[in-house]
Amino acid sequence: MEPQRMPVTIQPRSAWAPYVPEERRDKAATDPLPSSGNWEPWTGGVFLHHRGRFSFSPDNEEDCKADVAATFESNIKDGYDDIHYNFMVCPHGTIYEARGYERGEANGGTYVEVDGAMRGSNTAFYSICGLLREWDQPTEEMLRSIRNLIAHLRGEVPDDRRAGRHILPHSAAFDTECPGNLAPYAMNGSSVDPAVPWDGPLAVDPNVLAAQRWVNSTYDGRAAGYIRCRETGRTGWATVLSLTQALQHELGISPTVQSFGPGTFAAVRNRGLRPDTETNQNIISIYNFALWCKGYWASSVHYTWSPTSRDSLQQLINDMGLSGAVINGEMWARISKALLTMDQFRLVPGGDSTVQSIQKRLNYRYVYERAIPAINLVPCDGVYSREVQKGLMMAIQYEVGIGLADINGNFGPGTQAGLQSRGAGTLTGDLRYLFRAACYFNSPTYSGSQEIGYSPADISTDAQTGTHTSWLRTFQQFSQLAVTGTNDYATWAQLLVSTGDSQRPATGCDCITEITLDRARALKASGYQIVGRYLDEHLPPGDPYYLGKALKPGELQNIFAAGLRVFPIFQYNGTQLANFTYEKGWEQGRTAHDKASEFGMGSGTCIYFAVDYDALDADIDSNILPYFRGVRDILSARGGKYAFGVYGSRNVADRVSREVGARWSFVSGMSWGFSGNLGYPLPANWSLNQIHEFEFQPGWGLDRNVWRQGGDPGVSSISDSPE
Repeated sequence: MEPQRMPVTIQPRSAWAPYVPEERRDKAATDPLPSSGNWEPWTGGVFLHHRGRFSFSPDNEEDCKADVAATFESNIKDGYDDIHYNFMVCPHGTIYEARGYERGEANGGTYVEVDGAMRGSNTAFYSICGLLREWDQPTEEMLRSIRNLIAHLRGEVPDDRRAGRHILPHSAAFDTECPGNLAPYAMNGSSVDPAVPWDGPLAVDPNVLAAQRWVNSTYDGRAAGYIRCRETGRTGWATVLSLTQALQHELGISPTVQSFGPGTFAAVRNRGLRPDTETNQNIISIYNFALWCKGYWASSVHYTWSPTSRDSLQQLINDMGLSGAVINGEMWARISKALLTMDQFRLVPGGDSTVQSIQKRLNYRYVYERAIPAINLVPCDGVYSREVQKGLMMAIQYEVGIGLADINGNFGPGTQAGLQSRGAGTLTGDLRYLFRAACYFNSPTYSGSQEIGYSPADISTDAQTGTHTSWLRTFQQFSQLAVTGTNDYATWAQLLVSTGDSQRPATGCDCITEITLDRARALKASGYQIVGRYLDEHLPPGDPYYLGKALKPGELQNIFAAGLRVFPIFQYNGTQLANFTYEKGWEQGRTAHDKASEFGMGSGTCIYFAVDYDALDADIDSNILPYFRGVRDILSARGGKYAFGVYGSRNVADRVSREVGARWSFVSGMSWGFSGNLGYPLPANWSLNQIHEFEFQPGWGLDRNVWRQGGDPGVSSISDSPE
């Protein structure tokens, strides 16, 4: 929660001056000397510092005042005419004036690049020093005071003393470990940046921080192509990719890249050394730090492979499902690749132990025993995800007879042919297990509003149990498939890809092209019953990207005259994250309401607002959900005449429906490669599933949509409510 920012109280120099030796006490207590050099803090911002080595544990505020005085004494003895820093902040949150608003001299006297220009580190930046040492963690009181002080410097001082927007560590301008454990906060967007909401002190892992500092100091400027990771003390992709580049450098790969690709894999395999036989201390360090970043204990001396490192590596191998496996050069390369990712191999909060057991079996059976070249070790975290879905697909390809060299995880013609033949027969052994694992991954399914889960006990048995058959029939009915209760091709396809069988019967469609009466009749004659059309277009006709996709005058009458229904779609540049804010949701919801009313669409009509890109969970949290809240709120404010639906990936549709209340989902199933369509079942409220794009007539492109029985009825006449 964002704390209320308190007025900044800055203790004057006279507060700490009594702790300075008497002969310099008057100097310490007087106002800071005027700036002697250029002083343009509005062009830069602030640097953060700490007080150096060891630890500082003040018993009271008097100890803090004495530490500020000691800093003054040290700077004077080094030949300077005053204390270096502008402000000092103690663990209790007290802010002390040092140089104050005058130019300080603590930032290194060099230049740093900000906003495309080189700025003097002392000329353009205040220096704020936390009273803590390398072994200390910043207190919440210290962090809040630093945040408030930065806000004060940005907005409450005269313009010629105002701080710019940047927050940097001392190490940005000088080869130093400073600001120590303040480093994770010495960046824009951190907890001390008043421009973003407060999110409290960070959970800093000192071993991860050590990894980040070591890899940056060792390889930045030394390994061609190396990209520094932020020194935050928190693990993440940036850190493990920097470690990957470090490994590449040690293996003789240049330039290094942020990818553990075929070249890196081959180099690790050909080296043939596990950490316990490795002689290169830097490579040992990389493996130790990778273990720490993965959440396992490792050697406290990073360049040695200790018994702790050995035991942790074996635990990781066991967690991967490889207990008892003989780790040769090929397998070590696979393990190394998995080690240098953010994939987890322990059950995570919310993870499913049955999913985890399937993940481990995939690794042992198809990575270790079958050695499929293209398959990676899948996470064993209990979460059905994109990587797990790819591993499952490759395992199925192996079982339906695709050659090892041709297995690629794609739902291509060879895979489809294998499922139509071997996959559609009586299943036993591994292929039966994989089919039932796919059923579990797509669980729950729905019978009306009731969730129906797949029984874990059915996964590992060859028996055709009643619970398996019942679930399968329910899934087929929910997915609008023929209800056979068998492992037919259409069911395999629906379990594995978001399109399902793209050639199966479909009675819905959508397009950007005007539906004339002749076109409407052609659609009706081809078995279509409902068509999606756009309410508006945000680009003018003269724009090079103008599509002319909006409904035209008289078009609805043509559609209805042919016996078709309509479902309205609204999309203003829905392919970019920046389009999605609460304000834009409100504005676009208002426009959609007005357009639907102009076209005479009746009360209760559901308007589908489009998210036409692969939005990740972070995007959904930050932008997509607020956008739909804006849509919801304006439609409600307009009297609730129209409902709102969502067009997007399975994940987007499900989350918007559950968390904001979308009435119906229009799933972008034909975008089968979207991460939001891999590892996610159909949302419970799906009404349309877009499965195939094709040219219906020359120059007229059409998207085929499976229209769910009992789903959104659409609009069948002007000024009438949907039936």
